[in-house]
Amino acid sequence: MSPAAPVSVTIDDIRVARKLLDGIARTTELESCRALTDRLGGPVYLKCENLQRTGSFKIRGAYVRIAGLSESERARGVVAASAGNHAQGVALAAQQLGVRSTVFMPVGAPLPKIAATRGYGAEVLLEGTTVEHCLTAAKAYSEETGAVFIHPFDHPDVVAGQGTVGLEILEQCPEVRTIVVGTGGGGLLAGVAAAVKAVRPDVKVVGVQAASAAAYPPSLAAGHPVVLPSVTTMADGIAVGRPGDVPFGLIRDLVDEVRTVSEESLSQALLLCMERVKLVVEPAGAASVAALLESADAPLEAPVVAVLSGGNVDPLLMLRVLRHGLAAAGRYLSLRIRLPDRPGALATLLAELAGTDANVVDVAHVRTDASLQLGEVEVELHLETKGTEHCRAVVARMSAAGYPVSEG
Repeated sequence: MSPAAPVSVTIDDIRVARKLLDGIARTTELESCRALTDRLGGPVYLKCENLQRTGSFKIRGAYVRIAGLSESERARGVVAASAGNHAQGVALAAQQLGVRSTVFMPVGAPLPKIAATRGYGAEVLLEGTTVEHCLTAAKAYSEETGAVFIHPFDHPDVVAGQGTVGLEILEQCPEVRTIVVGTGGGGLLAGVAAAVKAVRPDVKVVGVQAASAAAYPPSLAAGHPVVLPSVTTMADGIAVGRPGDVPFGLIRDLVDEVRTVSEESLSQALLLCMERVKLVVEPAGAASVAALLESADAPLEAPVVAVLSGGNVDPLLMLRVLRHGLAAAGRYLSLRIRLPDRPGALATLLAELAGTDANVVDVAHVRTDASLQLGEVEVELHLETKGTEHCRAVVARMSAAGYPVSEG
């Protein structure tokens, strides 16, 4: 067991961090969101850290941490481990401060993130298949070379840097009543809470985690950070199996609530940001919006500010997530239908589908499968639909026409 660290980041620390970040980090936009405002019945704003330099809030904490190093520490360089956002934040911060940086990234990290990290001047070393492998390698590298290890969230300077987001929100939206922040290890949530509660203790701060990667609820219940046996979520930016000691102490003492959201809500949130707000957001960055989509049973007091923490999404992942989001919203339907293997059978099927007003995106015709009977084929169809009711109507019509239908 590791005891939670005492509250160790103050409003003065965050104000000093803000001065350090002047000219380095952008004061990101606060955008109103009509779609969510209508849903909640009160004003909703989005804090667009996806438009921050390097595409996420991470530059804030990384720069403050590296700026606080002594001259001898800077001379030894810095090392970090990350699948993307922290890597880019450390690389740019080190470049701005004239410090050599080395970043360990997983072998399977998206190529755009690797290229961006190298583009900011870091030496990128690929190690293992998970961030945990990279963390082990980075710490070993630190011990061998003397390079300073820059933790992604578990250091007071990092938390103070992330806390500048909270100060900006209070200035941009003085009437705010609730701030919603996606969280993994806890650096951003802890920093925002430390800033907001020091100035406006009446404002509620709510953390959000992916349900399948939620280390904070059991940790808060236990009174100390606990390790999850496994972490599985599309939101890789918040896929952290154990809270940091420094953030945990702050979150335990200052955050009003930590909620969890489903993978379906994460994908729908990403889709909403793209379609209705015209913003590219990664799944982790959309966690706060996912919480608003799930808030019907536990309303949040408006005005609400939801932090979009990052926008560094791999294009291939975005294709999969958008399809998942469309399916969750009832706007994408996958069907498998068995037909007799004879001329015209597929044309007849497609003619029947045309009457449903669903748009056929893709057709796969399978003849060689052990589960098929002799003289039988299976057709896999991917359809664009107009919503859940339309999906039901399509399935009902095909069944009524005598086609054995399987979904998924």
